[in-house]
Amino acid sequence: MPLQNRVTPTGEIVAHPGRGMFTGNRGCLHGQGRELGVSRWRSKLWICCVLDWRGRQRDPMPPGRWTALFFLDEATALAAGHRPCAYCRRQDFLRFAEAWRLAYTLGQRPRAAEMDARLHAERVEPRTRRQRTTEALLGSLPDGTMIWHGDAPALVFDGAVVPWSFGGYGGPQSIPGKTPVQVLTPPSAVAVLAAGYRPLLHASAVSRSP
Repeated sequence: MPLQNRVTPTGEIVAHPGRGMFTGNRGCLHGQGRELGVSRWRSKLWICCVLDWRGRQRDPMPPGRWTALFFLDEATALAAGHRPCAYCRRQDFLRFAEAWRLAYTLGQRPRAAEMDARLHAERVEPRTRRQRTTEALLGSLPDGTMIWHGDAPALVFDGAVVPWSFGGYGGPQSIPGKTPVQVLTPPSAVAVLAAGYRPLLHASAVSRSP
């Protein structure tokens, strides 16, 4: 039976057999029975990591340690409120921070804690603890942004909307750029994408693009 450790673009953590392209964590969310409790984070540090780091292997839910979470791809992780890990994905983290600096015209790259604090305020409603969303016109959104389309998440990519699933992306759909959409990706991550950061996408997104 699969563990409850697969993350959707809406930030939910569910049980599903697939692993995806990336792992990450939000702290220790599981108990002795390897089941999640009520909490969905233990700190504001939500990171997205590589699956294979120097050949190390670890239990995804060791007692008292952080809970390993899994994402289909980096666009999924960004939509859920995560950012590249500064340790195992150092170069991606620096690219992300530099795009953040450009997006907000800062004098120097922001520190990880600064980005985490802002992302946390944008991704979670304090009272309900549900994912915050925003509204925008589809044509204003950069590639790599996740939106809610119809009754499911979808990726904005290459001039189309591409339905998301645990196994990959479906066929691209052409939607008018003036269409208002509900944006899942936090505003700061959208700004980083607009400033030139390119997330690593599941192969199905690229192969099915127009």
